Amino acid sequence: MTEIIWRPDTPVGPAQGTGKPIYKPEIFKTIDSSIDALNKELRELSLDIHSHPELAWKEHRTHDVLTGFMSKQGFTVKQHHILPTAWEATYTHGTGGRTIGVNSEMDALPGVGHACGHNLIAIAGVAVACAIKSVLEEWNISGNIVLLGTPAEEGGQGKVPLLEGGAYDEMDACVMCHPAPGPPHSASLSGSLALQRLSVEFHGHTAHAALAPWEAQNALDAAVSAYTNIGLLRQQLKPSYRVHGIIEGRDWAANIIPDYAKMTYYLRSGIWAEVVAAIPRVVACFEAAGLATGCKADIKKVNSVRELRQNKALGDEFANVFESKYGLIDYKHGIASASTDFGNVTYALPSIHPGFGIPTVVNGGNHTRAFAESAGGEAAHKAALNVAKALAAVGVRLLTDDGFFNEVKNTFEEDKKIREAI
Repeated sequence: MTEIIWRPDTPVGPAQGTGKPIYKPEIFKTIDSSIDALNKELRELSLDIHSHPELAWKEHRTHDVLTGFMSKQGFTVKQHHILPTAWEATYTHGTGGRTIGVNSEMDALPGVGHACGHNLIAIAGVAVACAIKSVLEEWNISGNIVLLGTPAEEGGQGKVPLLEGGAYDEMDACVMCHPAPGPPHSASLSGSLALQRLSVEFHGHTAHAALAPWEAQNALDAAVSAYTNIGLLRQQLKPSYRVHGIIEGRDWAANIIPDYAKMTYYLRSGIWAEVVAAIPRVVACFEAAGLATGCKADIKKVNSVRELRQNKALGDEFANVFESKYGLIDYKHGIASASTDFGNVTYALPSIHPGFGIPTVVNGGNHTRAFAESAGGEAAHKAALNVAKALAAVGVRLLTDDGFFNEVKNTFEEDKKIREAI
């Protein structure tokens, strides 16, 4: 049977779960009502971000809009936190207590805007933080909330310098979510791919392309040769690997042999250890191209991200709440074949990053103009808030249930042993 992917014309009713018991349903009512009360403002915030897309490291307007919103919600806001366009919004109730972390991504993609739905990720993070704040106040629970505005997920891996700069140090766990094609009213607890980004510059020598081509070292030929080498290597790589990239030039002209070419390449696989093992083979493709053409190959490893390691205890609790209230959980949709810098966060502390289905057209998945349009839709907005409610419930349980907190820590340590043994 073919699985149904949520299309704009798919006849579906409202989200509906199984109704099975969840942890402290009276507290979930507070989560539900607090996010519903903010629905109009969150929708306006999402559309504002969506209509003003900003690229990695340039999210200045989005930074100001989100920090202004969080200040109005009673959070203590730190602008330009560690990075120029990152920010932190914190709230503490009572004394002591544990700390739940939340992430809001902000950046868009060149030419296609919010084609990965970061406007939805941003407002989902805001909704989670605000809902947990309402619970702490209404039920007089001691605890701390840290919401990070994280820039440059697309290509810049902004969470990595934030992690290295201590932005996650006080968190006991961290949560966020991500839209993608999937079944109606569904969420996914799939993983993602680890990634190593490579930057390669070929330096040669120019010459007149007709008068004296023998005087040159052709940097474009080096890039084309490397491109071909990698194409041949793919046959000897496991199907789980992805190797892909682009060639760029500078001051190219058809009658001048180029003395410069740049390649930006991504190497991905399901686990970081596999990426590490394949890096020398891919690097050899670039080195051989430089040797064959007489060009200098300047090869640099820039930005790496780990695969998502969904914390089992956090994931099981999220699945229980989501299935009870909204719909299906799967383990194959979401961003299973993509990569995210949140993978590095999952290596550092217990974390979850569920995906959630939104209505998409055929061939209109992430990183397309059609997906950007989908991410601005009303149904996508509602889906984001449903996931936010379930994530807020997970956060509240972490803050209030000692047994659950210990289970979260234990499953993190168990997974750490597994990945270190690979």
